[in-house]
Amino acid sequence: MILIIDDDIAVRTSLSLLLKQAGYKTANAVNAREALKTAKEEAHLLEAVIMDMNFSLDTSGQDGLDLLQQLKKLIPQVPVILITGWGTIALAVEGIKAGAFDFITKPWSNEYLLQQVETALKLGGQEQTSDSISLSRKQLDKQYNFSKIVGEDPAFLAILRNIGQISATDASVLIEGESGTGKELIAEAIHLNSLRKNQPFVKVNLGGISQSLFESEMFGHKRGAFTDAKGDRVGRFEMANKGSIFLDEIGELDMNSQVKLLRVLQDRTYEVLGDSRPRKLDIRVVSATNRSLEDMVENNRFREDLFYRINLITIKLPALRERPGDIPMLVNYFIDNLKKIYNRHELTVTIKALNWLKQLPLPGNIRELKNLVERTVLISGKNVLEPEDFQAYLQYAPKKADKKSMPAVGSMTLEEMEATMIRKSMEFYDHNVSKVAKALGVSRGALYRRLDKFNIPYDAAD
Repeated sequence: MILIIDDDIAVRTSLSLLLKQAGYKTANAVNAREALKTAKEEAHLLEAVIMDMNFSLDTSGQDGLDLLQQLKKLIPQVPVILITGWGTIALAVEGIKAGAFDFITKPWSNEYLLQQVETALKLGGQEQTSDSISLSRKQLDKQYNFSKIVGEDPAFLAILRNIGQISATDASVLIEGESGTGKELIAEAIHLNSLRKNQPFVKVNLGGISQSLFESEMFGHKRGAFTDAKGDRVGRFEMANKGSIFLDEIGELDMNSQVKLLRVLQDRTYEVLGDSRPRKLDIRVVSATNRSLEDMVENNRFREDLFYRINLITIKLPALRERPGDIPMLVNYFIDNLKKIYNRHELTVTIKALNWLKQLPLPGNIRELKNLVERTVLISGKNVLEPEDFQAYLQYAPKKADKKSMPAVGSMTLEEMEATMIRKSMEFYDHNVSKVAKALGVSRGALYRRLDKFNIPYDAAD
């Protein structure tokens, strides 16, 4: 049963009719007293709550927050979906902090509201039943499609299990992890295990899109919409419609573009430049970042309302140094692929070499390991690879740095460390921006912004 809390009879009636047509039983409450009474008496039947944050004459929404907090104490396991106007999104964000599952803005899309209800019910059921479940890699592979993902570390398997479970929903997902940890592969796995798997999966590197091109790139444009619009352009959202969109490096998005993205994710509509006709959008949103969005929110560099919109579910990927036992498996996976690509069927790596590779810090994570393996295979020309073969093609000397030359913990800020790393990389790669961007795991656009920020010279023609 779904409890609807709203003092507007028209809202209660339309929501009740919509939910009943979708097969749900409903109960209505006009005020906080009725809502709490139903929550106490029907707690065993309640599956979800939909409530308007401004359900009373108190336009500040404080009554809504108070009621939400009381409901979460009475029925903590029941998801609460908030309804709010665009002008009171800040209030909805406070509701999320107080324990609400999600928020929907008025006027809502019936399809999107039903999607969110279904997602809330699926995820709520999983939370109650899956905590004690531990599956082996073979069991996971029988249930889900993880064919492109390598690893058997227990903590990593727990992440894969969660990915498999949330894939069946339409929940927005934020993937956090260092550069090179495989965020794009995880995003693709979420899509491949979802009901949208036969629909498009569109990848967008937001770090490589300038503020001036954001609308054209994401929404598309009509011929003549602006000076350089020589023809029609299909935007990324239209490409992804009915499927999933992967917003990589979302932490690189400027504040103006964040507002435009938020409106699309809120309203589930967009407008093509040069065409004012609103177009409906039906997508699953998966985002990724190698930065701390929470810190960026605190520093007013990332919108709090957008942060809560994109991270209904957060997946934190471990660095490769946290799962060294998976390194031999990854190396053999890369070797098997290289055998096919270069027709070198005799390629192999000794146990001694695999154990040596497990000791490397690998700050570039899986991407760095993959590059090291391929570089060693190509340059060494050997079929049987030993530790010294890999060591010869490392781009740094592990565990040989003079500790006295290293900055003491706390002696540099994070930004100073970032600037130092970029300067050293620019020197190492002879100021080749493309090579530096690839080595650091960022887009050229993102690197250019950092170079400007830290006043590091570069050749604009590169």
